[in-house]
Amino acid sequence: MMHKPIRVITVEREYGSRGGEFAHDLAERLGWKLLDSELVTGAAKLAGVAPELAARLDERLDPWYYRYGKVFWHDSAYPMTGLGEDQVFDSDRMLTLIRKQMEDAAKDGECVLVGRGAACALACQSGCFHIFVYATSKSKREWFAKTFPEQAAHAEQALASHDKRRAAVIRKFYQQEWCARGLYHMLLNSAMGTEAMIEAVQGAARLKTDACEAVPTEIGPTGAPC
Repeated sequence: MMHKPIRVITVEREYGSRGGEFAHDLAERLGWKLLDSELVTGAAKLAGVAPELAARLDERLDPWYYRYGKVFWHDSAYPMTGLGEDQVFDSDRMLTLIRKQMEDAAKDGECVLVGRGAACALACQSGCFHIFVYATSKSKREWFAKTFPEQAAHAEQALASHDKRRAAVIRKFYQQEWCARGLYHMLLNSAMGTEAMIEAVQGAARLKTDACEAVPTEIGPTGAPC
């Protein structure tokens, strides 16, 4: 991975860790393209469906009864709909379209991809740096209470449910465990603060130009290089 310059960063995140905000700030600092909710609206456009429909499927599996019925749709003995894969828009179809967008973005480079299995989709591509952002239970509860004060009493349940859904999607579509350490080059606790997180990533991914490398070496009054 480190033999080729890093041109793509993926950011997976626990719900409430503010990993999405970090990804936005990181992309802005690097001057790179950010693909977060843009992946969802892009999938909707490619499929020719309303963005609101795609948003309802974002990082979620289809209901169990839909998945159960879909088994019969693909069975030649039960020609129920006569629709092809490209004519049905469900979570599998959306994830396929999102994966295609991520792969295309990776070819162009200089982009930050947020969630939705990006680390799995680009696992075998060089030039990619994969990050997982987590946070303490306390900080996630505080974030939730501040963001959704009317639901503060159910913070623990809501936080766990979001992460459980994300994990289920990755497990089904990529056959990977969403929070498996082996998928990522760096794990970041958001308690360290956005600035420190960005500095850490720039250093680890070799995206930060050293001052002495940016200008010709000068000999100081002591005879030592700058």
